[in-house]
Amino acid sequence: CVIIVWRISPDFSVKAEELKRQDSTKTLLIKSEQLLRIEEHDFAMRPGFGGAPIPVGIDVQVESIDSISEVNMDFTMTLYLRHYWKDERLAFPSGNNQSRTFDSRLVKKIWVPDVFFVHSKRSFIHDTTMENIMLRVYPDGKILYSVRVTVTALCSMDFSSFPLDTQNCSLELESYAYNENDLMLYWKNGNDSLRTDEIVLSQFFIEHFQASSGLAFYSSTGWYNRLFITFILRRHIFFFMLQTYFPTMLMVVLSWVSFWIDRRAVPARVSLGITTVLTMSTIITGVSASMPQVSYVKAVDIYLWTSFLFVFLSVIEYAAVNYCTTLEEMRKMKRGKIPSTFNASQAMAFDGCFHDNDIELTTFPRLAPTLTSDPLTSPTQSSDMRPTEGTRLRRQRSVRENVDLLVNNSYMIDSYSRLAFPLSYLLFNTIYWSMYS
Repeated sequence: CVIIVWRISPDFSVKAEELKRQDSTKTLLIKSEQLLRIEEHDFAMRPGFGGAPIPVGIDVQVESIDSISEVNMDFTMTLYLRHYWKDERLAFPSGNNQSRTFDSRLVKKIWVPDVFFVHSKRSFIHDTTMENIMLRVYPDGKILYSVRVTVTALCSMDFSSFPLDTQNCSLELESYAYNENDLMLYWKNGNDSLRTDEIVLSQFFIEHFQASSGLAFYSSTGWYNRLFITFILRRHIFFFMLQTYFPTMLMVVLSWVSFWIDRRAVPARVSLGITTVLTMSTIITGVSASMPQVSYVKAVDIYLWTSFLFVFLSVIEYAAVNYCTTLEEMRKMKRGKIPSTFNASQAMAFDGCFHDNDIELTTFPRLAPTLTSDPLTSPTQSSDMRPTEGTRLRRQRSVRENVDLLVNNSYMIDSYSRLAFPLSYLLFNTIYWSMYS
């Protein structure tokens, strides 16, 4: 009698266990496909083909609004998109009426609605660590199909009131292949079908979300059901107040400082004017670089260019003051009121103007009052007439005389500008903020 003893190595036992585990996984998958009778039906066709359109309910939960781009006129949103429909081909017997949940591997073997995002630029389904897809099948054939997707879609923005604007954006869903005769797309729970998490944006405040539906017509394929996710964005103004409006106001006020600087200090006033002009140009360039190149005027453009005009006029104002001062002093030289020992080139060497301490600047002479006499009155009577107190007659000065008055008293231009410029800018700000606020 011969006894044969087989010794089984530990490695062989491990391999056998792995094979057993693989077989059980394969058996479980086969049982699921057999339970749903996937091989017995053609899932390339929609449920109830040839009959009434299949109703597909939609439920959306917005997770976040990732970004909003004014330059590209689009927004990026991450959401959970859930589909509800009934496919009796997937009904299965169940004693406890429990549903079965699957991942993306089974989704590729059955029919699912072909919903897409209208006007989308980019979109993708998240795949970390697996594809974020869930399929839940109930015993009576009802199906829940959920995906987590990020989509970048177009938003037609109107910047005529920027940055005091409110934007209305929408994300649109529609079936790509099936028109209203084959598929009826609807919000499953009406207005409650759209839910949002707490969303906080840096530059916008979300006023409200709204779910709506409609129809879209294509000349070659017909009418399609379309669902809308509409949300209204109101821009926060505080950021632009700090970055644009406050610096602009300060530059305009800084340009007024030159009105209080002596008109003979040419380097000080010219350098101040040029500095404010260049700073305003930098602010305008920075704002334009962050905005789309639209063909209409924005609210911020009106404010910036009007402020730039005030700064530019302050420079022009000093050019007028300097010119009038030069004319005044040249007239003094022609009238011989400047001493012969006066050196004009030496006086103008520092700032380009004559100096009041070098020449005599007299104010514009007052006009002598004129008296009218009656031609019938005798010369003796007319010569004896004297204007009584409170009845002095003044002749109204002409435009030429007013201009001569300013030329001979150029300091008056600065005096008037100290009042006219701030009042005009205050009036502009009152009108601007009342219109756009």
